[in-house]
Amino acid sequence: MVNTEIPKGYTFSPSSFNGTPLLTINHEATVDLDSTNSFEGPEKLLEVWFSASPSSLPETSIPDGLKGVPSEEWKEMLDLVNCKVLSIVESEDVDAYLLSESSMFVFPHKLILKTCGTTTLLSGLPKILEIAALVAKFPHSVANAARGTATAAVPYRVFYSRKNFLFPDRQRGPHRSWRDEVKSLDRLFLGGSAYLIGKMNGEHWYLYLTEPNTMLTPPATPDREQPIKVLDLPKPRLTANACSIDDEDQGRDETLELLMTDLDTENAKQFYLDHASAVAEGQYFEQANKSRSDARKHLGSINDGEETDGKTVQDVHALNGKLFDDSVDVFSNTSDENSPFASDDELTYPQELTTEGHALGTVVSEACGLSDVYPITKYPDARIDAYLFTPCGFSANGVIPSPQPGGSTHYFTVHVTPEPHCSYASFETNVPTSQSGRETADVIQQVVGIFKPARFSVTLFEAKDNADDDCGNKVKKGAKLDAIKG
Repeated sequence: MVNTEIPKGYTFSPSSFNGTPLLTINHEATVDLDSTNSFEGPEKLLEVWFSASPSSLPETSIPDGLKGVPSEEWKEMLDLVNCKVLSIVESEDVDAYLLSESSMFVFPHKLILKTCGTTTLLSGLPKILEIAALVAKFPHSVANAARGTATAAVPYRVFYSRKNFLFPDRQRGPHRSWRDEVKSLDRLFLGGSAYLIGKMNGEHWYLYLTEPNTMLTPPATPDREQPIKVLDLPKPRLTANACSIDDEDQGRDETLELLMTDLDTENAKQFYLDHASAVAEGQYFEQANKSRSDARKHLGSINDGEETDGKTVQDVHALNGKLFDDSVDVFSNTSDENSPFASDDELTYPQELTTEGHALGTVVSEACGLSDVYPITKYPDARIDAYLFTPCGFSANGVIPSPQPGGSTHYFTVHVTPEPHCSYASFETNVPTSQSGRETADVIQQVVGIFKPARFSVTLFEAKDNADDDCGNKVKKGAKLDAIKG
């Protein structure tokens, strides 16, 4: 279940049109956000797992694992990464952080951090390990200053990946080169593996990963007088639902990522503030005119004595004295002497539909078709937290609770840089195909249709039983992906 209550002290989002997961907006972080200059769209993506699943947290950890960590702790870590929190959507299984540069998702057992631009993502990794150790109480080791922290939790697995940068010379810290990034990760973890996929002189993708039960790198010059300590990992804490639908979802864990470049110029205009504001204005006045038309019809039916809920207006007068005083103009606050209805010029257009923020983000997510990828008709508790930047640029997090009772909550995230000279869009989700009832190729086809890239690459991580996906099925899936035009 998703918490749909908005507690006292929290700010109501302009995009909250229906009952939704709990949302917090950081208005201070949204001041002076501007994407006017050339922007590095391709993101750095980090996943740190501290246990294999939410139901196998170690006995030492706090009940909600990483989800139990206060948001202020994560904000301190994000300061090292050089990005800010714009808003947070909280649900039972995952907290989705919309950032000034992309997104973060916090589960009980893992953290996913995705940042674009010139952020220094790997600079925040030692702090993540420290928070997991000291606040979430995961098993940890101590006294290794070379890691950048005196205390570090022992992760279960670590994944780091990114596409080749458009403007590599602008990167900072450990992200100036792939060699520096690998060196930074090897300083923390033993036995990590680094890969490059694609053309070195063209589009390519980098990946660094560790094996299950990752070991931390020991100090380069350990004190030989001290005995070597063997870390005794506590036994996993099995919950009452250890064999429930959640574990079935975990056994079928899959993450799909689309990295799209050279977006269609005309189509990309919908991710500009001016275009979105014009769309919102048209929708606003159209709805206002419809409401006034409906009001005229309703008022006319009352004056004609037509039935309303089985009673004529005369019946209502008889029961309640009189519906209203005929001498009183019920529209007097919004009309002139000649008409009971305001003209378009007299309507007050909401300011939030003319400036960057969540309101126009919602307009864009609905207008471009993003809200239809996982529609509320199938996922009634789903929530999209979207933001449109000045003068262009778009980010959105989707929190997708399973429509099945007892099922897990999943996510998707989208980020768009629409400028022609550096156009880029990304889509990532872990909603399993078994839950959506759609094949991976169908989801990819729909997303590609939204952004219309000239080129795109797909990464798909799957953890399934061998019987569920034999070699023949993989070949068929690959053939379907090859048929998608980009």
